[in-house]
Amino acid sequence: MGRFFRTFVLMMIGFGVILFISACTGDEEEGNQESSGEEADQVLNLIRKSQIPSMDSSLATDEISFQFLGATMEGLYRLDENAKPIEAIATDHEVSDDGMQWTFDLREDAEWSNGDPVTAEDFVYAWQRAIDPATGSEYGPYMMEGVIKNAEAISNGEKDVEELGITAKDDHTLIVELAKPVPYFESLMTFGTFLPLNKEFVEEQGDDYARSSDNLLYNGPFVLENWESTSDSWNLAKNDSYWDAGEVELDKLTYRVVKDTQTAVDLYESGKVDRAELTSDLVDQYSTHEDYSTRSKPVLYYLKMNQTRNEALANKNIRAAISRAFDKDALANEILNDGSIAANALVPQDFAPLPEGMDVEGEEFRDVNGDLVKYDVEKAQEYWEKGLEELGKDSIELEFLGGDTETSKIMQEFLVNQLESNLDGLDLTLKQVPGEQKLELDANMDYDITLSGWGPDYLDPYSFLGLFETGGAYNKMGYSNEKYDELLAEAQNELATPGKEAERYRNFIKAEKILFEDAAIAPVYQEYVSLLVSEKVQGVIANPIGPTYEYKWAEVAE
Repeated sequence: MGRFFRTFVLMMIGFGVILFISACTGDEEEGNQESSGEEADQVLNLIRKSQIPSMDSSLATDEISFQFLGATMEGLYRLDENAKPIEAIATDHEVSDDGMQWTFDLREDAEWSNGDPVTAEDFVYAWQRAIDPATGSEYGPYMMEGVIKNAEAISNGEKDVEELGITAKDDHTLIVELAKPVPYFESLMTFGTFLPLNKEFVEEQGDDYARSSDNLLYNGPFVLENWESTSDSWNLAKNDSYWDAGEVELDKLTYRVVKDTQTAVDLYESGKVDRAELTSDLVDQYSTHEDYSTRSKPVLYYLKMNQTRNEALANKNIRAAISRAFDKDALANEILNDGSIAANALVPQDFAPLPEGMDVEGEEFRDVNGDLVKYDVEKAQEYWEKGLEELGKDSIELEFLGGDTETSKIMQEFLVNQLESNLDGLDLTLKQVPGEQKLELDANMDYDITLSGWGPDYLDPYSFLGLFETGGAYNKMGYSNEKYDELLAEAQNELATPGKEAERYRNFIKAEKILFEDAAIAPVYQEYVSLLVSEKVQGVIANPIGPTYEYKWAEVAE
């Protein structure tokens, strides 16, 4: 949320069946918060499903790592409760008329946890380190190539890291030069890859940097305690040297790894945990509980239909039939049963608010385009008959590539049954393989139909629509539409300059419609999370990008 988390990292999440690209997604048990019984002391006891893979902002690629980097570190901006970037180390910025240069004013009262001031040079060093091929960062190239001036050439070894488009004019003025205008650049500045680093400290630690809480410096709301790379428990403590420490109510957050959901729920029921996520088998039991709630995630799952391996899927009517021939409400409500909802388009709900000047009803992208493809057996069969006639066939054999976990098998078997039952003459072979093999087959386009998912790294429709440009790294299904490409190219270039936001979004609206006129993909569901949340836990923000949860403004209510 790109090559990795859309900017893009391939991750197997959810059911182990899905190709999910997103740094900020993965295990979600992070918010499970336990009331310690010391309400006045502002302590939350939380659980995670796994350990922290990395606390090195240049090397982190997963949701868990970015969660704790976000809690202990601070970049130019943070996201507020409305997913809007607000001041952090940057107090203000100016953008050149052509959108190519951003000048950030940095606060003078920001400190590292060792007392050093946070300066513009800390950002220069961190960004150069992330793009330096010697570092081996995945997200550095992914987030910076095509965004920061010279990033791609540096990543390819064609230029020195000192030529990256970032300069410290003085200690508190940072100048960033872009490769092209990037309308969502301010949103990118909340992402973990762009956090600052204290050069002297990092180089002093050498290979030991970020391997334990003793080998880290912090400039965010909290500091990490009692952590090593293999730890199953650790703490966050309030950072008294944080410039905005007066806004931080929590004194401590303790964490331990609890992999089993039932165990997490038992901890909640016993009053030791203030929030526990629920799997589908527990939702019915707790859906009437007074503490039950759900929250949306901007993560969209869809069927990819490979137009290159089987001639049937090169036929638009066949794809249109498949797109309408399965009951996604039943899948969401009965199979998933976790609050997830049927998806009838690509760009998710509760994502991408509309810019000013759109002259349309609604506040977000989904309000404008609405539902573009819904479950409709009658229409599906009409398209199916047209497609069969065009192909000169009365039956079609296809392979459905899926994962091999228990829940994924149930979901895939449901989809196969629905498609075969509603489309006479369709014969689907279900091929279920381990996650790594599924990723490899998908990457090599060695499949007919497969279930994939995508989550964003920045708040912009292009994070989803860019997936299906001709030859795109994650297209991997042979889809190509010249008009679609033109609309997106225009949106990312001439319409990316300041003042053209509304025109740019109109291109996105047209492009999404084209995608479904072509029946390129078959949307299945948007992910939601079901939770038990104590009323004691207040002020926790669930972010659509970056750290899953924001605790800067959280507190334990009395």
